[in-house]
Amino acid sequence: MAASLSLLQARRIALAAQGLDKERPTGPVTSRTVGRTFARLQVVQIDSVNVVSRSHYLPFFSRLGNYDRSILHAMAGRSPRRMMEYWAHEASFIRPEHFQDLLLWQNRSWVGAAHLERGIREDMAGRILDSLASGGPMTAAQLTVHLGHEEERQHDNWGWNWNLVKRVLEHLFEEGLVTAASRTEQFERRYTLTSRVLPPGLRAVNARGGALLGGGSNLSAAAMDRLIDSAARAHGIGTIRCFADYFRTPVKAAAASIDRLVAAGRLEPATVRGWDRALYRHVDARLPRAATGRALLSPFDSLVFERRRLEELFGFHYRIEIYTPAAKRKFGYYVLPFLLRDALVARVDLKADRSAKQLLVRAAHGEPDAPGDTAVELFAELRLMADWLGLDDVVVSPSGDLSPALASVAARN
Repeated sequence: MAASLSLLQARRIALAAQGLDKERPTGPVTSRTVGRTFARLQVVQIDSVNVVSRSHYLPFFSRLGNYDRSILHAMAGRSPRRMMEYWAHEASFIRPEHFQDLLLWQNRSWVGAAHLERGIREDMAGRILDSLASGGPMTAAQLTVHLGHEEERQHDNWGWNWNLVKRVLEHLFEEGLVTAASRTEQFERRYTLTSRVLPPGLRAVNARGGALLGGGSNLSAAAMDRLIDSAARAHGIGTIRCFADYFRTPVKAAAASIDRLVAAGRLEPATVRGWDRALYRHVDARLPRAATGRALLSPFDSLVFERRRLEELFGFHYRIEIYTPAAKRKFGYYVLPFLLRDALVARVDLKADRSAKQLLVRAAHGEPDAPGDTAVELFAELRLMADWLGLDDVVVSPSGDLSPALASVAARN
């Protein structure tokens, strides 16, 4: 029989699964703490937008507060690797043990050079692999120079105007043969052979080979079960769509996996009053008595990946408006939801002005049912973020219905 829960209980399960139900740890944040947080999240999306901070840094701030970002660099750049880059929800840091499973189920061939004439692609791929095998990590630009490759750019916006070297590199990345050893300060990948990055005991396959043994094989089914089990643990409770979306796996295959995980006792059917879809709770999911956390969430945070889930579970309609013309934006350019206890109560459009050493609150909007202490708690969070970013001041602009209260709190601090 399916367990019956209230919507508030489901929220708390979801927050606990994401490590957002409690106040942050006191004292210095260690590499072990950051590692445990990443193990809980399973996947952290990468995005180049740096309006506040690179997006992969923000989920750790949301959960841990003022931490040293060099810890992430070490986790992603030193042996044994605790995180590596591959396609998951989008371009992401993943746990290395998920790499082989994702390789079976991810298909981003449109990103690279799959459309190119095979001979051209394979010739360039061979030259790239030989160069990486005989030397250290290189960016696409460095490899272009190293290979003596020249071509006339098309300026047609396809593939972000990548040259042949970059397109084939991304094809090899999607095939699992190369990955990122690290990133430059300009956020360019330094490519290396995947076999040099995977921890001992994990081997890179030569190529996907179409999906290797095929989507219906025992190997592929076992891989999907591991991915869905991990996604369900990161959600605590959710729908088929929620779990499938976490690693961007096919919904039909995810549904079959959920049936197997229910039969194996890893997932349990659940019902939530007010959330009228088929739901499943992971057997390890925890239901805290109360949620006491507070966090500003990146637009790419794993709690907000699936917008329909966010609206059904938290009553929070959220769309990132980076690609919306300025005149048509409702809340701002880079808007972060604000979580207070067990509700999303506000949203703020933020920008780090590094030259002036200011965290700019360009707009602040409260939700209709935001509690009375929203402005006070939000300012405390903004002050913490400013400290983490090395900024001196929090400057509040008058835009948004929450701005007057927030400015008043800022004036007193």
